[in-house]
Amino acid sequence: MEMKSTKDLKVYDLVADEQGARLDKYVAKHFEELSRGQVQKLIDEGRIKVNDGKAKAGLKLNTGDRLTVNLPSITPTELAAEAIPLNIIYEDDDLLIVDKPAGLTVHPAPGHPSHTLVNALLSRFSDLPDTGDRQRPGIVHRLDKDTSGVMVVAKNKAAYENLAAQFKDRSVIKGYLVLVKGHLTPENGVIEAPVGRDSRHRQRMAVVTESKGREACTDYHVIKYTGDYTLLEVKPETGRTHQIRVHLTAIGFPVAGDKVYGAKSAHLSRQFVHASLLGFKLPSSGEYIEFTSELPPDLTEALSEIAGQG
Repeated sequence: MEMKSTKDLKVYDLVADEQGARLDKYVAKHFEELSRGQVQKLIDEGRIKVNDGKAKAGLKLNTGDRLTVNLPSITPTELAAEAIPLNIIYEDDDLLIVDKPAGLTVHPAPGHPSHTLVNALLSRFSDLPDTGDRQRPGIVHRLDKDTSGVMVVAKNKAAYENLAAQFKDRSVIKGYLVLVKGHLTPENGVIEAPVGRDSRHRQRMAVVTESKGREACTDYHVIKYTGDYTLLEVKPETGRTHQIRVHLTAIGFPVAGDKVYGAKSAHLSRQFVHASLLGFKLPSSGEYIEFTSELPPDLTEALSEIAGQG
């Protein structure tokens, strides 16, 4: 995939490598930040073309078809406060801890200019600190759109710099509950493999050579085996994009429900990845503190259904 950018537009060119795939599904798969509904709207607006011609969402692609995807750039003026419900589980003068639901994008991105965590935060906190990216005020780290769980948000510049430094020096403890397809052994392990852009699908990540990727390390521990799946506690030591999903797929145990890297599941409408633990030192006192989040109902129900079939 190639990308050209102007002030107001990002243009992506890619070649279809799946025979018979629906256009809207294919684009949504390669642009994870876009929902299928958003893709269909872009197609209707003529922003997505096939072989330089306008197409319909249900068009069946042929291998080798050339797709052009035109995404409008997001400008700072488009950031707006939105009254979106949030579960804030802790707050002090420096920061707040949010239990993010699945389906909520953290910050505006091309094709997704609104209805994000940032928009929700701005309805409650109008003076979140600058982080060097106008689209991410207060955002210290992020979770994928379809990953649920605990996140920390800075409320002032000093807190942001303190927290960002903790993430950079890898002193922050991050724990995830992850369900993978198959019975993973040994029960404790470490995956060490560089992660970088997939050369064939530029919107995806992959395990690559050291020269093309960044160091990435993921610790895991088996909690239990259930049916044909394994429930894991995963603690990434680094924070590469899609690291957990890419690493587990690379060793042959794809994340259940992950439509991009993993294994589709009749029990799940999204990837089974939940940020269950976040530990760090409070900027104000230096005291180490941990925050936890229980599995949300959709993942709990999926586990019960899988166990019932075992």
